[in-house]
Amino acid sequence: MPKGYVIARCVVTNATQWAVYAAAAGAAIKQYGGTPLVRGGRTEVTEGEGRARNVVLEFASLDAARAYAHSPEYAAARKLRENAGHIDIIIVEGA
Repeated sequence: MPKGYVIARCVVTNATQWAVYAAAAGAAIKQYGGTPLVRGGRTEVTEGEGRARNVVLEFASLDAARAYAHSPEYAAARKLRENAGHIDIIIVEGA
């Protein structure tokens, strides 16, 4: 079965508040069996529009990635992120 991935592209406008969100999201990631593969780090945009912060989370399956992204635990974390930045999140099935 292919793995599932959650990919996020972020712009942080309030680092202090974002850190509160990240801690809560990290607990939810762990609870749902996710593994962070990319979490910030240096970025180089070679084509198109980039974002300063990028995150890639790996899960055992697409269903597990969905369970995390739609979980009540992540919903609570998401509320902590309000007014701390902008984010695009997608869930994708691995090859």
